Amino acid sequence: MDIFSVLQDNLGFIWEILIPFLIALTILVFIHELGHYTVARWCGVRIEVFSVGFGSEIKGWTDKHGTRWKFAAIPLGGYVKMFGEAENISEGEGEKAVERPMTPEEKAVSFHHKTLSQRAAIVFAGPFINFIIAIIAFGVLFTAIGVPSPISERPLAIIGAVSAGSPASNTGVERGDQIIEINGEQIDFFSDLQKIVRANPGKPLIFKIKRAKKVLQKTIIPGSREQTTKEGARVIIGLLGVTADPGELSYERQNPITSLWMGVERTVFLTTRILEFIGDIFTGQQSPEELGGVLRIAQISGQVAESGVADYISFLAVLSINLGLINLFPIPLLDGGHLAFYLVEAIRGRPIGERAQEYVFRFGFVVIISLFVFVTWNDLVHLKFFEFITGLFG
Repeated sequence: MDIFSVLQDNLGFIWEILIPFLIALTILVFIHELGHYTVARWCGVRIEVFSVGFGSEIKGWTDKHGTRWKFAAIPLGGYVKMFGEAENISEGEGEKAVERPMTPEEKAVSFHHKTLSQRAAIVFAGPFINFIIAIIAFGVLFTAIGVPSPISERPLAIIGAVSAGSPASNTGVERGDQIIEINGEQIDFFSDLQKIVRANPGKPLIFKIKRAKKVLQKTIIPGSREQTTKEGARVIIGLLGVTADPGELSYERQNPITSLWMGVERTVFLTTRILEFIGDIFTGQQSPEELGGVLRIAQISGQVAESGVADYISFLAVLSINLGLINLFPIPLLDGGHLAFYLVEAIRGRPIGERAQEYVFRFGFVVIISLFVFVTWNDLVHLKFFEFITGLFG
């Protein structure tokens, strides 16, 4: 295979996946950090830097409050730097750096010297605004477009989406295909398709597929995954890597108040489902291989961007919920880790010692890096990255 032709064929990756992903990430991180920034300003904390992205500055300006707003070279996140996040002020660099106590004027605008409730509010504001944005996004969609509901109670066996690197994707199944027969058995509804695929992991199945006016025949070998039933039994099920097309939908627009309340309900529902999924992983009812990271998010963002603005906004809302929820986990370095420190401080009546905090933050760093490596490996396997590389030089 000619590597240059492969690269040319995949130039669409930049516009179809990378750009929508970076836009989504920039919007959500900006909103998250804006939550920290806004409450910090309300509490009288001086903000030194508000950065969109990491690394060297590309473009920036300093406002009348002394905050440096900037766009950085690496568009993968961002941060807010507050004045006085430690007890003392460090002056100088390297070996010449010395610490000095803050003046009363500096303490007045220092994050470290704010009350416990103020510091907790500043930290909590980032994840909180992510949930608020999700509610507003769902509310806007329910008002402008309406609440979707399928006209038929049971979706037909029509493919709505195909996961990259899945058995269906590898054999050329496309969105909009209708499965009409498997191994000679007639298929009417998506549930019929699921029943047969789940019962035949790793076994070749002959599919008859209706695409436009043509009927195609494909042999597909479902993948397999171990799953724990409610009774505690471990079983192997087959997977095709497709979701159902909901079919013809009807949309009922709601008034703004009802839409916002439905946005709250949808946000609570999705938050609960995410927590249940994580709980199922710890109890063995779900495989950790289902966890996805940055690469899979990028793939999904590209797919929904192609589907239209409404789907993209809905995706941003779901991603915002994930971002807010993950940041509330009590892992050091995350907002939830800081909130856990503040809870201990409230119980003890004094903060945890600096040395203990340092060790805990190191542990948190190891946890986050390990999780990042794990989900990235899952993404590479899921997206068939290694097969792609092998194919370049095969």
